[in-house]
Amino acid sequence: MTTGRRLLIFIPTYNEAENVEALFARIRSLDLPAHVLFLDDNSPDGTGNIVDRLASENQNVHAIHRSGKQGIGSAHKEGIRWAYAHGFELLLTMDCDFTHSPERIPDFLAYSAEHDIVIGSRYMQPRSLASWSMLRKMLTRGGHWLTTTFLRMPYDATGAFRLYNLNRIPQPTFELVYSRSYSFFFESLYVLWLNSHTVKEVPLELPARTYGHSKMAWRDAVYSSLLLLYLYVKTTLDRDALLYTPPFEPDAATQHAPRDIATGREWDAYWLAKDKPASLVYDLIAVFYRKFIIRRIVNHFIPKYFPLGGEILHAGCGSGQVDTDIAKKMSVCALDISPQALAIYRKSQPQVTRLIHASIFDIPVPDDTYDGIYNLGVMEHFTERQIEQILKEFHRVLKPGGRITLFWPPAYGLTVRFLAVVHWILRRTGSNKNLKLHPDEITHVRSKQQIQRYLDSAGFSFVKFYFGMRDLFTYTVIVGEKTAIQANAEPGCAPDQLRVRIQTQAGA
Repeated sequence: MTTGRRLLIFIPTYNEAENVEALFARIRSLDLPAHVLFLDDNSPDGTGNIVDRLASENQNVHAIHRSGKQGIGSAHKEGIRWAYAHGFELLLTMDCDFTHSPERIPDFLAYSAEHDIVIGSRYMQPRSLASWSMLRKMLTRGGHWLTTTFLRMPYDATGAFRLYNLNRIPQPTFELVYSRSYSFFFESLYVLWLNSHTVKEVPLELPARTYGHSKMAWRDAVYSSLLLLYLYVKTTLDRDALLYTPPFEPDAATQHAPRDIATGREWDAYWLAKDKPASLVYDLIAVFYRKFIIRRIVNHFIPKYFPLGGEILHAGCGSGQVDTDIAKKMSVCALDISPQALAIYRKSQPQVTRLIHASIFDIPVPDDTYDGIYNLGVMEHFTERQIEQILKEFHRVLKPGGRITLFWPPAYGLTVRFLAVVHWILRRTGSNKNLKLHPDEITHVRSKQQIQRYLDSAGFSFVKFYFGMRDLFTYTVIVGEKTAIQANAEPGCAPDQLRVRIQTQAGA
């Protein structure tokens, strides 16, 4: 039935001492060419000791022990990673309390060649839940109604009895799943379904839970409901973020300098950090701002100060969700220190001219390459000395007369103040006193004179300074132009007197 493919049966356990040995005996009686992996979360009833004995007595049994309860979703994610790491092609997951009958495993395997996921369905037969209590029926059917109504997914999405065809599912697809609790089941199936993986349902008739007790707490149900709402809004605002794309592989010729590896890892963590409720909410707010507020101001200023059809560098590109319209008017190269950001950018902007994995301190292109450079929410993460170095590097790679447009939050901006309040509240009401929703912001805009000083030091003339309603007072917009020095200037002249403006092709 497995046609020679390596099969792993994964069973997470917590206080299953009365079940685990009997369940394994029934699996072994099927005489399947399978390995069994138990993951125990330090069960106080001694389940872990029984699992260790089974592993010592059977070469095809393996055990993972964790220090305590870390969530059923996180257990499944760890089991999935283990299956990929050890070269298994099929992964079947099931509960240990006999809710899932081992004798149904061959039915799942029968569909494994044609489908990416095979799931047990409690809704294909009218009396499949007949022996369940009224409360359990209500909770189960309520969850099914929510997933079918809000996610439009026509499957029994909350069960753990599943078979994954790992040969047909790229492992990083599972990394798009955030949940560590019971909501892992509907979230993982939803992500796989969105990514066009085929799903086959097998009808189940589930017995009453006579061999154990449900471990799902009310807080799990509340979290699941909130996560479902998040997925609904996320799909509406940013469906592409839930789709897998191959990882960005940095070109050795454009790797960033070793001194910036730590910075790159910090930004990788930022783009991946969506596993806490606070970061999920922040993610939705950030997506909404980028798509419906920030993109409007970018679309206003970039065409106004950069030549249409010009070679433009988005230096510190992030997700690229603001570039949709600009990329149709200009040839945009996207640079970032984070490979994760570049992978997201490529997904949202497939028409980008070039992706560059590098530091903005050391842009790997010749002098006088670009007509314009811009970024959003980047400069505030650096010290004043670093800002001067960045601006000088921008000056180097700009063509004569080229311009920079920096969208730079001011200290008095509404979003800066709002996020400061949010951080203050979360740190005092949550368990993580050092919570950061984004990397540190070191240098905000405080005055026009401050920016004039930065531009002067790097050889830019001041073109525009804006702060207003176009983006709900989110950014100051700063435009500077690359200037040249007169060769025949008289000794003793001030730097501002030596600077002459070179007109761009687009004009002033």
